[in-house]
Amino acid sequence: MSSSVYNVVELIGSSAESWEQATANAIEEATRSIGADLRVATVVEMDVLIEEGKVRAYRSRVQLSYKPGV
Repeated sequence: MSSSVYNVVELIGSSAESWEQATANAIEEATRSIGADLRVATVVEMDVLIEEGKVRAYRSRVQLSYKPGV
């Protein structure tokens, strides 16, 4: 049986539209900045930014795993 080791980073994505878009924004930024083969994304927390009684931004805290050296 072969074994694998993965690195994990945590990012917070934001969006004025939705939690889904906030998550996608975090993944897209990780793809640009890490430049690695991302494997799995886990949303560990979701919240909203509220200003003057209105939702102004959706935020997703995302853990992303990738294989080192790829």
